[in-house]
Amino acid sequence: MWNQVYDPLNSAVLSTALAAVPVVILLGLIASNVVKAHIAAIIALIAANLVAIFIFTMPADMSIRASILGAVTGFFPIGWIVLNVIFLYRLTVEKGQFEKLQQTVGSVTDDRRIQLLLIAFAFGAFFEGASGFGTPVAVTGAILIGLGFSPLAASGLSLIANTAPVAFGALGTPIQGLSQVTGIDPYLLGAMVGRQLPFFSVLVPFWLVWVFAGWRGMIQIWPVILVTGVSFALPQYLISNFINPWIVDIGASLISMACLVGFLRVWQPKEIWTSPKLRGHDISDDGRIVDSRPVQRPSRAEIWKAITPWVIVCAVLLIWGTGWFKSAVNSWAVWNYPVPGLDKMIAKMPPVAAAPTPEGATFAFTWLSYTGTGMLIAAILSGFAMGFRPGQMVRVYGQTIKLCTYSLITIAAMLSIGTLTRLSGIDSTLGLAFAGTGVLYPFFGTLLGWLGVALTGSDTASNVLFGNLQKVTSEQLGLSPILMGAANSSGGVMGKMIDAQSIVVASTATNWFGHEGSILRFVFWHSIVLACLVGVLVMLQAYVWPFTAMVVVN
Repeated sequence: MWNQVYDPLNSAVLSTALAAVPVVILLGLIASNVVKAHIAAIIALIAANLVAIFIFTMPADMSIRASILGAVTGFFPIGWIVLNVIFLYRLTVEKGQFEKLQQTVGSVTDDRRIQLLLIAFAFGAFFEGASGFGTPVAVTGAILIGLGFSPLAASGLSLIANTAPVAFGALGTPIQGLSQVTGIDPYLLGAMVGRQLPFFSVLVPFWLVWVFAGWRGMIQIWPVILVTGVSFALPQYLISNFINPWIVDIGASLISMACLVGFLRVWQPKEIWTSPKLRGHDISDDGRIVDSRPVQRPSRAEIWKAITPWVIVCAVLLIWGTGWFKSAVNSWAVWNYPVPGLDKMIAKMPPVAAAPTPEGATFAFTWLSYTGTGMLIAAILSGFAMGFRPGQMVRVYGQTIKLCTYSLITIAAMLSIGTLTRLSGIDSTLGLAFAGTGVLYPFFGTLLGWLGVALTGSDTASNVLFGNLQKVTSEQLGLSPILMGAANSSGGVMGKMIDAQSIVVASTATNWFGHEGSILRFVFWHSIVLACLVGVLVMLQAYVWPFTAMVVVN
């Protein structure tokens, strides 16, 4: 048994600085564009192993096993989802159905700003609620680039839009994970998150259009932005507080899309913004002149053909995301592999845990209940519906694997880093640095959730990683553990746009390989500022009336 050590150098400052080395190397290399993303991830993984072994005293065999476990969990489920989303996308492209989908969605309005609201924000939120794990960015990024948006705009704007829905993504998986590690009722946690994120569900659509079109371009369409945001935020609050935290995104996104489309029947902007150029960019990011031609309007029959694959996807993923389905298939379609020499051989220590607690290291191969498996089944069904023969689908799948190779390597390396830093205690050292901020902890505790998602690529993983630390620290400081547990998840959503996995998914979906650094630089400061705004809200909820009246109590 090896006990985690959180201050190996007997200096909180030095230990924290060295704990941050893998993250700094990873983000620095990606942002610099000096090396490709998969190489940057491998270099950062090597650095993480060196820090874990030589600074944090983790046995070398444990460090290597943790890295391998992370790589496998990087492919299942994250890489498995990405691979099969891109497979479905390529099937629809080959039959021309994706172009018709773009035309269908684009035909709702010719205004590019409103297309962003409909596709990146509302449509993306639906896919976040149904499946999560990179699906919304992959789908909306591909649609936007097909409509003529530049690769940077399609990638970056999809990432910014995919924030407010994340805490309730994949049918409430982040809330469930937070509940499991804190022991707090998921309905209470979901209700508290539902009293934080609606503010940002209103703000993010304005922010999204401002980033794309500037202040003047945003003000011109403020009524439809307000309708989109409020019609998402209000159901988000009501469903999370009075129904359950599992269907929040699905219900809110459907209502938001309906309200947006309905509002456009009675209101149109005076000036139609037909150029998909990103503010300050005269040409698209790969050097081509941006196509600003109006979107062709498909026939009714073409519309039904175009949306059929995605109707199938939605139906399958809604089944795959339900608890009864997972329980039914995981009772037999599962293979649990406790990693020898690692599982229950590492103890999480106080103050991160209330008492020494063995860390599990089991790879659960729930092959049938994976969201990626549901996506593969949906893709195969859609392929047959579009007229593909089995041999043709096998050929396209082989091409998809080749296309996604570097992305899958990157995602695997990212999860290796996340798993290693979690099991070695490196992440906890960073978390304890945030926990030492005293009266400012509501602000910095929120940023801890942001850091967790930036590191792991998952709001669920961040909640599992730091949820108990939030509970322990908040109780020591006399704060509500429900408030700070929810703050971890709400703050984490703003880290989603800068985590390397999401950036790789965005670059893959937009076919803009090798430009991950450009995407990171584009979204980084937006991520920081929005996370800080969440932190300010949590500070107000912790100390200032009437915001304190919003805090959920047992």
